[in-house]
Amino acid sequence: MKMKKLLCVSLCAAMVLAVAGCKKETKEETLKFGLGVYNDITQASNAEGDANGQGKINSAIAVVTVDAEGKIVACQLDTSQIAVAYTAEGKAVANDSFATKYELREGYNMKGASAIGKEWYEQADAFETVVCGKTLDEVKALVAEGDKGTEEVINAGCTMKIQEFVLAIEKAYNNAAASEATASCTLKVGADTAQSCTDATEEKDGQNQLSTTIFAAAVDADGKVVAATSDCVQVKFTFDATGASTYDLTKEFRTKKEQGTDYGMSAYGSDKNGDGVVKEWNEQAAAFDAACLGKTVEEIKALQGDDSYGNADLQTAGCTITVDGFVKAATKME
Repeated sequence: MKMKKLLCVSLCAAMVLAVAGCKKETKEETLKFGLGVYNDITQASNAEGDANGQGKINSAIAVVTVDAEGKIVACQLDTSQIAVAYTAEGKAVANDSFATKYELREGYNMKGASAIGKEWYEQADAFETVVCGKTLDEVKALVAEGDKGTEEVINAGCTMKIQEFVLAIEKAYNNAAASEATASCTLKVGADTAQSCTDATEEKDGQNQLSTTIFAAAVDADGKVVAATSDCVQVKFTFDATGASTYDLTKEFRTKKEQGTDYGMSAYGSDKNGDGVVKEWNEQAAAFDAACLGKTVEEIKALQGDDSYGNADLQTAGCTITVDGFVKAATKME
């Protein structure tokens, strides 16, 4: 009897250890992962005398992970705010540099004008903490009078306007798709802007074009990308030989990914890999994103060949467009 009792105790202990072992090996819940960019073109003015004309775009960027209950698990925010100029002689003016508000950090200079003495990136971080654990409807309810946040948002340390953040989060939430991202991953986002300037002539408008490529990722403890997505904000501010703006502020503005087949690359793109097929921009961007899975940022850099295009493997995978913008954005992930 004593032997039987001892055996029973031993078996129970073994079962407890086995259950404990199973718990340790339980995989984390995988989450939906999404990127959203809310764009607002706030200015397209005429040049007058010595005063240059100006085009201005504000792009609020949000990356989120969402659980099975529809709650935001993590959120990363940034904003690309860029103004470009052109003269009364119809000359495009090149910018010296480009940086997002988060990249500027103390250089954005909000702290001095802030009632709570906090910089832009600190207030963005504070809003991210408020968003986590909430559904989309609960996030939308955080917007109060004057596009500022509710008392909950203000008490958390964010007194600036949040409406554009919420609109970007709504897009990211609705774009979120199944992924291998988990709650232990870190969300990162980088943005790289390229500028193309063309002066106006009597026959043809000039343009000051901006192409901001955005790359977002969920990164594990080893620095490897487990989820990735990208997009591009391309705007062409046009003007005539007198510096008068010819940009139509009333037209709908969409990112390249939002345009889908309307972007028109499949009809006019280059068949660089020679297989007779030209995929649409969003399809090629998706191929680049897929190639980044399991890679570190250093390994993502190697996806670019000697020129601005991808290496042979990336082109075979279906990405034959230039990838230098994607790679530069990935290397700038905060």
